[in-house]
Amino acid sequence: MSGPAEPREDRGEPLVPVTRWAGGGPDPADGAAPSVASAGASPDDAPGAGPARAAGRLGDDHGAGSTSGAEPDPEGPPAFYFDFRDPESYLAAERVIRTLPVATPWVPVDASRLPGPHAWEGFRCAADASAARERIARTAAERGLQPVHWPAEVPFDSTRALRAAWYAKGLGRVVSFSLPAFRQAYAGGHDLSSEAFVLIAASASEMHPRAILQALERAPIAAALEAATDRAIERGVRTTPAVWTGDRVFHGDDGVDEAAAHLAAR
Repeated sequence: MSGPAEPREDRGEPLVPVTRWAGGGPDPADGAAPSVASAGASPDDAPGAGPARAAGRLGDDHGAGSTSGAEPDPEGPPAFYFDFRDPESYLAAERVIRTLPVATPWVPVDASRLPGPHAWEGFRCAADASAARERIARTAAERGLQPVHWPAEVPFDSTRALRAAWYAKGLGRVVSFSLPAFRQAYAGGHDLSSEAFVLIAASASEMHPRAILQALERAPIAAALEAATDRAIERGVRTTPAVWTGDRVFHGDDGVDEAAAHLAAR
């Protein structure tokens, strides 16, 4: 497969193939906040599925709340909240699309700002930390995921990866960026505070490295992440991962199953 085309910034065109752009409004590469109102997709448009079947619903960010042809809501309900710094978010991300019964957008948030409790920062002793890591590794193995290799530091500073995810969300590629990023962290053992590993994950979703490097420094991208985190707090999200259904919040990897049952019962 050939690499992504060189960007044509002088013409104001997106830094991704034009046929994949679905954000609507200003191109995030032009410095504006990403427009994600039209970046939803049907459940059939998960990574590896065929192309979207309706114009304006391209991409892998599953918009919610659109049952009458209106534009999908990029933050639900429902919504899947995650942060790369949290290993349980990795476990949840690997199965949330196939587990939840309705299309659910992915919303990156800064978990360090959430009320908590923050399990991966509050271990009483090394034995507790070791037990938590063993539980994650055992669950990953039971689900047929790649063997877990831990970054040097957990939790790590996920700011760069979160900003890159918000840029990807504006392009309808938040899932196709975020899953490789999670795997870089917890299957590859790479700290996503490193710019290099964020760029490797971005390459898997065919985003140009120059666009990512620019996005990491842009105030509107940082502001979008901050505002989404504020909204998550208002909705009752305490930790990641979490699924917000509009009336309840389900926390943790187990919360994915609980949210699925709750949504299916409606």
